Formats: sequence, structure tokens, C-alpha cells
Amino acid sequence: MWQVQLHKINYDEREYQAVREVLDSGWLTMSQKTSDFEAAFSVFLEHDKKDASLGCLAVSSCTAALHMALLALDIKKGDEVITPALTFIAAQNVVEMAGAENVLADISSMDDWSVDPDDIETRITPKTKAVMIVHYAGFACDMERITALCKKHNLFLIEDCAHSPGADYAFCYGKQNHSDSQRQSLGTFGDAAAFSFFANKNIITGEGGMVVTRNAELLSKLKGLRSHGMTVPSFDRFKGRAVSYDVNSPGLNYRIHEMGSALGLVQLQKLEEANKKRKKLVEHYYKRLDGLAEISIPYRHFSRGTPSYHIMPVLLSGSIDRTRVIEAMKQDGVQTSIHYPAIQGFNAYKNKVNTTPKAEYVCAHELTLPLYPDMTEEEINIVCDSLARAVGSEE
Repeated sequence: MWQVQLHKINYDEREYQAVREVLDSGWLTMSQKTSDFEAAFSVFLEHDKKDASLGCLAVSSCTAALHMALLALDIKKGDEVITPALTFIAAQNVVEMAGAENVLADISSMDDWSVDPDDIETRITPKTKAVMIVHYAGFACDMERITALCKKHNLFLIEDCAHSPGADYAFCYGKQNHSDSQRQSLGTFGDAAAFSFFANKNIITGEGGMVVTRNAELLSKLKGLRSHGMTVPSFDRFKGRAVSYDVNSPGLNYRIHEMGSALGLVQLQKLEEANKKRKKLVEHYYKRLDGLAEISIPYRHFSRGTPSYHIMPVLLSGSIDRTRVIEAMKQDGVQTSIHYPAIQGFNAYKNKVNTTPKAEYVCAHELTLPLYPDMTEEEINIVCDSLARAVGSEE
């Protein structure tokens, strides 16, 4: 149906072999592959530091990771959590599921769609217990300001890194030639962070995620929450290393399976090169679209670090009917999407959350174009030609 799909998985024989190894082992649930994936992910985020202290737990989804983080941080009824207005609904859903109240923070500008630190601070009340941010499209939020205000107000910080594996933050941004010591991986700033390995992400396992923390006590709580609160994993009992188990606290079943972890190990090895390919493709998009007056591109002159280029969002002018553009591009065989509908427009959240004018405007006019590592410049040209015709016909 599609001449150019929104995304494609970058699998090859390595992923197939990894899954076959798990199937041949006869053990499909969380065990050695998961432990290896967690260890490799920690080393990756820490840039191979020998004294890495980052705890990583592979889980069933990024949503599970966010939910676990809230529960482990004892977020509950009567608390408020400041969440980004421009994000997938999972962020708000897990806050609701924890019993707390969502307070939305707006984006910075039409050029910078990251959550605005100034707006975060205006939303803080005596009930505020945590701030959750998302590195939208794989571009870092202003982490120096956000971490400073969380410290100032004694608030927990949760990073939603669904879009940003492999991305980093450059301290004292705006300068050139940053050394490695001036950079820090996204997902290592907060009390906890959550990554996604969904089927359209930079690391793809189908379903799956990772929860990350440096806090040893928090990590212990997260381990219990992941697997029913049990003290001994099923694989240890299977191997005869333990006969029974205790349950120290109530928990959930948010475990990843071994096939997902095996896929994650291969995808992690590919991530750096895949993100470099994404960068080149986005740069080609910039060349083709910079002269198109009917659209603007966020983060066009981004300087806060190295992005992961998860998606290719553009902002249509207010005079353009987005639905007609989507349909016209569909007729050309080009698949598009929207990241994201406004939180305020969902039935579950109408009249329950505050207004965020800038984010709501973006939600009404944003269009996501195809992007994936194995995409070609020829395919980008097809997308851009289709978009130009579609917005031109709207004038």
C-alpha cells in the first residue's frame, strides 16, 4: 500500500539468530539474556565507565517503567506530578493509575518543543512531588535548568526517554568542540528514567522497555515491583539455586521476555550507526524543506547535545488543513502520523487538566514524516515532493 512507510524495522540475520538461540534454550522468560541486556545498556549509557553505578532493569514496556518509577518513589493520592503537555498519553495515564494528579507544563516555543523550565516552575505547588519530562523526538530538554529547579524545590525527576536512546546533553551548550566529559547521556539525570523499545523506536524489540536509576534503594524497590515482589527470580528456582521465595511487598508482572532481551542486545549494538544514519536523513529533509514556506521545522538549530533523531516532525502553517494534507499524501503512497493529539482533547482528561496554549497549537498542526535508518534520500525526495504538492493545493 505504501510507497514510503512511516517507519521500518532494521532487522537482519543477527536478530533472527538471537531469537533462535532463545528458542533453542527452552527458557523464554527473564534470565541470562535479560541480565546481559541490562548490563550492556548500563555500560552504553555510562560511556563505558569502569565505575558505572547505573542500575538498569529490562521491563515489558516504557509505560511499565514509568509506572514502576512512580510507585517506587511513593507517588500517591493527593500528590501532583508535573508532566509534559506534548507527549504520548502514557505519561498522564501512569500518574492517574498511581492516584496522583497531572499538572501539564507547556513547551518552550514554536522552535523548541521541549518542556519549558519556566513553565514547570510556575506549576509547582506544595502538593508537587515529581516532575516528569520527555526528550521529544530525541532532542534533550534543558537539563541544567530542570535539574536545578528540581533540587531547589526538593522534587523527584523522572526522564521519559522513549525517543532518546543514544542521545546526550552538552553542558554549556552553544559552544563548539565539546569534550566527552562535557556530555551526559539522557536517562542519567533523573531519580529514574524510562526507555521504550516499541516497534517504531530507535531500539526495537516489539514491546519492551528499561527503567534506570542510580539509587540502590530505589533499584531494590523496582526489582520487587517488576516481578510480584518476589525475592527469588523464577530462573534461579529453575536452575536449582533456590527452592522457594518470599514476597517482601506487593508487586506486578512487568517482566520482559528473553526474546525481547536478545533482540535488544543486537539492536543496542546497531544503535550508534543507526542514529548516525537518521542524522544524515534528517539533514537531507532540512535541505529539501527549508524553502517550503507553509511549514516550519522544530529544533532546526538545536545545540543542547547530540539528538537521536527519533521522528521527523514538522509544523504546518495555521492556514493548512492537516487532515487534507494527510489524505493527499496517503494518495501518493506516503504514510504520515501525528505526535501527538492534545491531552486536553481526550475524553478521559477533558476538564481535568490545565491548558497549555503553545503545546495545544503544535498538537493541532504537527505532522510526522517517515524516518527510519534504512530510508534512502530518494524516498525522502518522494515524501518532500508529496508534502509540497499537498500544502500547495491548500493555499
